[in-house]
Amino acid sequence: MATNLEPFRTAVDLIKSIPGFDDIGSHVVVSEIGIDMSRFLSAPHLVSWAGICPRNDESAGKRRSNRLRKGAPWLKTTVVQCSWAAIKKKGSYLQALYHRIKARRGPKKAIIAVAASILTAIYHMLKDGTMYQDLGADHFNRRSTDRQKTRLVKRLADLGYAVELKPLAA
Repeated sequence: MATNLEPFRTAVDLIKSIPGFDDIGSHVVVSEIGIDMSRFLSAPHLVSWAGICPRNDESAGKRRSNRLRKGAPWLKTTVVQCSWAAIKKKGSYLQALYHRIKARRGPKKAIIAVAASILTAIYHMLKDGTMYQDLGADHFNRRSTDRQKTRLVKRLADLGYAVELKPLAA
C-alpha cells in the first residue's frame, strides 16, 4: 500500500497539516481532486466543483433555492466531517470563523463555510506546495481596527449610549 502512495506522499502530508485532517481524510481529498491544481482555474472553481457553494437559482428577481449543489459527494462529505473536527481546536482561525458565522446564520451554514475555507486552503497549499499556516483566533479582530471601532461605537449607540472616542496618551 505504501508504494502506491509514494507519488502523492507530499500532497497527503500537506493536507494532514490542516487541523481536523488525518490519514484517511487526506487520502480521500487527494484521491478525489488529485495533486494537479491546473485543472481548476481558481480556488472558487474547486469549491464549486466539490459542491460546497450554494446554487444561484433565481428567476424574475425571486430567489428560489440556495441549497448546496450536488458536486462530488465523497469529497464534500469528507471535508465537512473534517471541518467538524477542525473547529474543536482552540484558538484556531477555523474555530473563530465557525463561531463568527454561526452567530448570524446557524451551525449548518457555518460548518459549510468552514469547509469551503478549508478547501480553498487546500487548493493554495497544493498549488504552491506550502504547509498550512493558521491565522489565529484573533485574525478578524486584527484585520481592521477602524472597522472594529465603528462597529463597537454603533453597537453602544444602539444600546442608548453616547460615545466619544479619544486616543490614549502613550
